[in-house]
Formats: sequence, structure tokens, C-alpha cells
Amino acid sequence: EDLCNRLRRDREAQVDYLDRAQAIEDELSLPSICHDIEDLGVKDTFPFEERSFLKRAVAALKDDRLDDARAIAENHADSVWVGKGESQAQWGLVRAALNLLEACDDHLRELGSHSRSQNSIIDYYLSSLREVDRHQREFEQAVGDSLDVEFMHEMIDSVQGRYRSLAEKVQLVFTKHLETAGWPPTGRLANADVFDRLVAPVLVESGRKIAFVLVDALRYELGLALLQQLSDDENVELEAAFAQLPSITLVGMASLLPGAGSELRLVRKDDGFTVKIGDTVVGNVRQRMDVLRQRYGDRFAELQLNDFVRSKKELAPGVDLLVLRSVDIDSHLENNADTTLSLIHDTLKRLRRAINKLKDAGFQQVVVAADHGFFLNAQAEAGDVCSKPAGNWLNVHDRSLLGDGAEDAHNYSLPAEKVGIKGDFARLSGPRSMAPYRRGLLYFHGGASLQELIVPVLTVRLQTKQPEAAEAEVHLNYRNGAKRITTRLPVVDITLESDDMFAQDRDFEILLEAHDKKGEVVGEAKPGGPVNPATGTISLRPGQRVQVTLKMNPDYEGKFIVKALNPTTFAAYCDIELETDYVV
Repeated sequence: EDLCNRLRRDREAQVDYLDRAQAIEDELSLPSICHDIEDLGVKDTFPFEERSFLKRAVAALKDDRLDDARAIAENHADSVWVGKGESQAQWGLVRAALNLLEACDDHLRELGSHSRSQNSIIDYYLSSLREVDRHQREFEQAVGDSLDVEFMHEMIDSVQGRYRSLAEKVQLVFTKHLETAGWPPTGRLANADVFDRLVAPVLVESGRKIAFVLVDALRYELGLALLQQLSDDENVELEAAFAQLPSITLVGMASLLPGAGSELRLVRKDDGFTVKIGDTVVGNVRQRMDVLRQRYGDRFAELQLNDFVRSKKELAPGVDLLVLRSVDIDSHLENNADTTLSLIHDTLKRLRRAINKLKDAGFQQVVVAADHGFFLNAQAEAGDVCSKPAGNWLNVHDRSLLGDGAEDAHNYSLPAEKVGIKGDFARLSGPRSMAPYRRGLLYFHGGASLQELIVPVLTVRLQTKQPEAAEAEVHLNYRNGAKRITTRLPVVDITLESDDMFAQDRDFEILLEAHDKKGEVVGEAKPGGPVNPATGTISLRPGQRVQVTLKMNPDYEGKFIVKALNPTTFAAYCDIELETDYVV
């Protein structure tokens, strides 16, 4: 017992232990011999035992025995078998399911006491209810990243159903207050006032440089993740803003222009509509940027976020207002919501790099804003869809109608001015529930819900001097120095060491990536466990060691370098050279 325990704990011995245990299991046909044994104790000496504990945890989750599932998961958190990437991913899914179920239970109990008014349900969302959406996003991300989840399907369906049940209850409370109180809520920051209140005043001051970053579909809980990323290095404030209805990109991006709060109008155009600020059409990116160009002239410049991060060219010295645009979150989720959730952290990673670059370019302030949020509709296959109300309606998006008509049992119908809409349309209609007007959508926005309408606004006041960094050494190791990987989910050991007495209680953030010889990313740390699902980074303290699963691009084959990077500057702490040993 003592020998095996020491072998499990010893970093150098673990690889041999795993190989030998697997060989003995195969040699003795242990899975078939022990097939009828229900109680295998608490240790998972062999891989078939680890599988049995995983299945017991999954069964406990499906049967709503959360205490049993939590006990099993905690007992196996430090299992030697987390050294296998496939195993680590599946246990990560179990923990994500536990977190989501517990969050749903906790918030369902408290919902009644926060349902009295529109302000009370909004405050509840901002203070804690948005954490349920974070846990759901992380759960769905874990589902998408895990291999071999056939035996988990019933559990996954059960967890998704629990979240959807809570989301529907919250939605009915929200739409009830929407019908009586209207939108946006009075006394709070409307998205249409963000530019005039937070950006324009800075440009009045001589010599002040500000960047305005427009991120498509950055919902509130993701803004909070970005705040946590940036707050170690910068002075950052997060404020909730309330998106313009209907919550689509065309309207939302126009609402972030100067004068939108008083002059934004939706006007009919052919069989659809377009957006104007006063008499100026702002229906596409060029038209929106022209509004700023005409107002600020040579003081204004704009780029896509990705281009700014990659470009080595310097901005013109007279630029005081730089607009950076990102559409990646919305684009990825619109096209492949079930497989691209893990790419969200790419946008947050680029935002962080951009802010660091803006500081070097002499900018004093950055405002990050979003046009709308989104809802992850993981149970879309169940076929729930809302029928449209009777009337003369223009279908704006998957959850909004403009025109004229009456409400019905499933849809609200509100005067346009009551929900902040000016222009050629008398009324706005949409589903009271979380259902869209189109079947099978895994991701949607456009309607009225807390997830779609509450967005973050981050104001970053850039420090002129970087805080002095404590020194630490990062070490990477793969299977005691092995140079070939035989799985697309290899597990890399990361150790942090420091002799700096002031660094012992400080978290160091690390970004783990695999690069090919051209510097292209061919593998990233798989979200979950020690890897933050929103940011893709790992936080360590000196003396800590973690095992991180690297998720390789499925079509990559050949040599690559695994790098531990500073997520702000992208400086490399250390690296190791590896090569694939499998056929693509």
C-alpha cells in the first residue's frame, strides 16, 4: 500500500505506474473478471476501476444524488489517472455538471424573493444569478470537449433540463416586468448612452487618447471574466449596460454611436428595415465608422481587433479615438455553437493583448462595450419553438417582430416607444419564454431576456507604469522527458518555483499553447480543471504543480513546441519540443 501510494505521488514514477497498471489489467483481463463486483473500494489502482468510479458519479448525477456524486469526484480529484487527458476531460465534465446543478438549486430557492420588480430581478442577475449562466457555458464547453460521452447522455440531458427549467422560470418573471415597466430600465445606463457618457467626454480633454472596443455578443458574465483578467495589472471598472431592442447586431452596434440615445431610429426599407442616427443611415460597418470619421476627422481611426493585435505598424500620432471591432464570438456561435464555445477565450485573449499594446501606444483609457448578449439553447433538439402572434409583423430575428398586432398566450406585444424604439414601427413583439421562432437553434439573441439584454461596459484606465513583477520560474514536463505524443489529449506537467519571498502568496497566470514551426497555434490548454474556461489561462502559486491537458488540432501532425506564455505580453517563460506519433 505504501509503495503504491508513493509511486502515485512521485512525478517521475507516475508514468511507469500508469503503463504497468494498464499492462497488468490487460494481461489478467481484469475488467471482465471483475465485471460483477459493485464495490471496488476507494482506490483506483487500475484503469477499469477509475472507469467504474466515473460511471458511479455519472449515475449519481442522473439520479440527482449530488452529495454522492460530489464525494466520488472529490475522492478522485487527485487520482493518478488524471494523467490521461481523456480521463481528465471526463472528470472535468462531471465537476462542471455538479457546479451547474448546485447553482441551479441554490438560485431556484432564492428566485421568489427577487421577483417583485424589474429592478429586483436585474439586481439579482448582476449579483449572482449570472453565475448560473457561467456554469452552464462551462458545462456545455466540457460536453463539447469530452471524448466518448455515450454513457453520459442521460446525465447530460438531465443537467441541461434542470438549467432550462430555471432559465424558463427566470424568463417568465423578466417578461412579466418588461410588459409593465418597459425597457431600458430607468435610472440605469442604456447602451445607447455609452458613447456620449463614457467616450465623448474624454475626447474633449486635449491630448487624451481613448480606445473604444466593440465586441459582438460579449454578454455580462464574460465581461466579468475579462474584468478578473485585467484587474491585476490595470485599474478596471465594470458597469452593466442595457442593450437596445431588438437585440441584434444591426441595432446594437448603431446604438453605440454618438447621439444614439436621442436620435436612433428604425426605418422601413423595402421589405425590411435599416437604422438611422438622425437622418444618417448607419446600417453597415462603413456607415457607422463614417459617423465617427466625420465627427473626429484625423483624430479617428478604426481596425478589426485581430488586425490591431497582429500589426506591427504604428498608429498615426494624431489619433485620439481608436475603434477596435471584434465579431468572433457571435460569428463562431452562430455557425457552430456546439463545437466552438472553447474559442470564446480567444477573443478575451486578444482583448488583453490589445489593451497592453494600447498602453505602449500612449493611450490612457479603454472602453469595452457590446451590442447584445446571447443565450445558449442546448436543448434545441427537443423542438421547442414559439409560434408567431397574429398581425402585420416584420420578422427581425429569431426572437423579435416589428409591426402591429396583439399579444397572445405565448407572445408579448408592446408599444415601440415603451421599449425604447423610435421610428416607423408601432409595436415590438417577442416570445415570453426562452423559445425562438425558428426550430433547432443552439444559440440565439435578438429577443428580450436577461442574457440577451444585459451587457458589460468595462472602463480601463491604463497604468503608466507596470507593477513590478515578482520573479518565478515555470517548468514544463511531458511524461518524464518523452518527446512523442500518442494521443490528441496529452497531459503536460507545469511547475512554478520562486525564491522571491514576496511571490509566495501571489498567483501567476500562464497561457499554455502548442506552436508549429511557423508560429501558428496547433494546440491549446483544454478548458476545465486548472484551466479557466473563459480565459484559457492557468493560475499557479510558487511550489504548485498541475497537470494540464493539451487539446491538439485534430488535423495536425508533426513537430511542435509547447510554450508557457505570459498572457499579457506573450513572452515565453519556457518551452519543450514534442512530436506527434499518431496518424491523422
